[in-house]
Amino acid sequence: MQVDLRSGEQLSEAFRRVNPQCTVPALRTEDGAVLTDNAAITAYLEARYPQPPLLGGTPIEKAEIASWNWRIEFEGLMAIAEALRNSAPAMANRALPGPVDYPQIPELAQRGLARVQQFFATLDTCLAGRDFIATDRFSIADITAVVAVDFARVVKVRVDERHAHLMRWRAAMAQRAAMSL
Repeated sequence: MQVDLRSGEQLSEAFRRVNPQCTVPALRTEDGAVLTDNAAITAYLEARYPQPPLLGGTPIEKAEIASWNWRIEFEGLMAIAEALRNSAPAMANRALPGPVDYPQIPELAQRGLARVQQFFATLDTCLAGRDFIATDRFSIADITAVVAVDFARVVKVRVDERHAHLMRWRAAMAQRAAMSL
């Protein structure tokens, strides 16, 4: 089921029957279970399709990937969402996802933009001398980071020459076959 976020379809009664939290993503499994957060969906997909192991193969890889993925979601995606949800006119009274309306706080938009800049600097430092974010191979952390880097465009923040390692990495990610889907 596709959900049109621009029109608020996630708040409709039809979607509330799928996910009462009114948030995306939501994945209905073959047995009818509904998974409503990135971590659950990722764990489910990794268990269903274990090759290649995007969550890591060894205990230390799993830990490093989980740690970086959490950082990317918290320091990157949440910062972008904070900037967007607290500044976009279309999100007035929708500053937080879910069924409850919350007013925007403009100062949080500014803080979010500053956090995005720091996030880009963190990724750039991490990628100095490395091809991938969390380990020596492609993982869910790289996927989440691509989403974050690309999503930052909605708040007019882009990777630039200050982030040479991040630019190199993003260009390499663009060459992956899955990125052209």
